[in-house]
Amino acid sequence: MQKISKIEIITRPEKLEELKTAMNAIRVTGMTVSQVYGCGLSHGYNEVYRGQKVAINLLPKIKMEIVVCDVPVESVVAAAKKVCCTGAIGDGKIFVSEVTNAIRIRTGEEGPSAIIDRMEDIKIVNEKTRESQRND
Repeated sequence: MQKISKIEIITRPEKLEELKTAMNAIRVTGMTVSQVYGCGLSHGYNEVYRGQKVAINLLPKIKMEIVVCDVPVESVVAAAKKVCCTGAIGDGKIFVSEVTNAIRIRTGEEGPSAIIDRMEDIKIVNEKTRESQRND
């Protein structure tokens, strides 16, 4: 059975569009993106709010989660590093972990076949997209 890996990329919000483009360029078709807050070495900053000094210690970030088995993990990591690196504190982190199983809820498929895009699914999605555009 093919190895399934999960890559979590936590980085600056302004890098999202560039990161999505880079992932699409290396054939990563599925991703989950969340808005998150966090701190590391950059403990935030102080701000004055209604005359009071307030410590803003959780900074806005985005978290992109990608699960792959046919796209090499090294390619995903290299693309993310290239896009997200500014050389400044706060560029983020990349975490790679092994996934023991994946299940496609709709069909019950398990393992790598649950995350690999199938041509018949792409056709269904494209048809629904065209249909919704006609209704708009």
